Amino acid sequence: MLAPRQASAFLVLFLAAFPPPPQCAQDPGMVHYIYQRFQVLEQGLQKCTQATRAYVQDFREFSKNISAMLGRCQTHTSEYKSAVDNLALRVERAQREIDYLEYLREADMCVESEDKMLAEKLVQDAEEEKKIQTLLNASCDNMLMGIKSLKIVKKTMDTDGSWMKDAVSNSPRVYFLIGSRNNTVWEFANMRAFMEDSTKPGPRKLILTHSWQGTGQVIYKGFLFFHNQGTLNEIIKYSLQKRTVEDRMLLPGGAGRALVYQHSPSTYIDLAVDEHGLWAIHAGPGIYGHLVLTKIEPDTLGVEHSWDTPCKSQDAEAAFLLCGVLYVVYSSGGHGPHRITCVYDPRGTIGEEDLPSLFFPRRPRSHSMIHYNTRDKQLYAWNDGNQIIYKLQTKRKQPMK
Repeated sequence: MLAPRQASAFLVLFLAAFPPPPQCAQDPGMVHYIYQRFQVLEQGLQKCTQATRAYVQDFREFSKNISAMLGRCQTHTSEYKSAVDNLALRVERAQREIDYLEYLREADMCVESEDKMLAEKLVQDAEEEKKIQTLLNASCDNMLMGIKSLKIVKKTMDTDGSWMKDAVSNSPRVYFLIGSRNNTVWEFANMRAFMEDSTKPGPRKLILTHSWQGTGQVIYKGFLFFHNQGTLNEIIKYSLQKRTVEDRMLLPGGAGRALVYQHSPSTYIDLAVDEHGLWAIHAGPGIYGHLVLTKIEPDTLGVEHSWDTPCKSQDAEAAFLLCGVLYVVYSSGGHGPHRITCVYDPRGTIGEEDLPSLFFPRRPRSHSMIHYNTRDKQLYAWNDGNQIIYKLQTKRKQPMK
């Protein structure tokens, strides 16, 4: 109240300092009007002051309430933080326990898985062994002990080629295949006709529909099996009686990509016959890789089984099978001595340590082919244009333990 009154008095003094014109100063109505206006102004100022004081009081109450609430919030925040930290510790501890339990479970699963895999492998190995025993169950228990002698049956001017009889037939016919790439087969009536060119009747000339590659051909049950020239791994089964292609197959396992023997520069797949049937020999991957042995079902040309052997193609010149055992012939630089230094038996009945030193009679060059004839129990070979027969010395295998 004091402040409005002071303002009114100050306003009166201010107006008194500037007196109105005479005519206005003498007008009492004007003075009364001005006085009333001042009273209204004073009332407005009083209301404004009262409202301001009320607002200030409300703000103080609000501030006090806010401060109290902030204090409680800080208290609750500390409590919540402590509870969250405690919960985090419990979660971390629980996670470690879960990880440990998971580790134990995985360890148990790994052990169970390893046991299961081991059991499956043992079953597979047993089945594989049974399959091999069934596959190689022919009544053949001989093993090579030596090469007794050689007989040069015929001499030609051709460095490479192959000659043979049918491995299982009683036919006396002799088949003569000249060169490593050709399609002409000469059929002689018997060994005498083959040895003596003047013998009558002369040989029969068979022109094949396809040419062979290399010197790995064999004749088995009246069919000529050979690697088809111009193909990587195609084996053709040719009927000598019908003079037609009876069947063909693609030999798997990377066959035909490399020479099967280092010292036989034209042969990529070498076929062989023994008491167990038809086989194929080829080199595995890499330069001078290990030899791969494949058993072929001759009627359907299906693959019965394959083995990766420890025998290398490096320094090898030829190989043959006898009673299911692979014998690989090696020579240094292709110039002898010619000896068997690697033997592989899929059944595991014999090894190199069971054999004596197996040497061939010395020849000036490496063999173009060496094939075993199951009926004659002899080796048919081609060396530097000479057609040779090697007589063998064998003995019975030791019984499997």
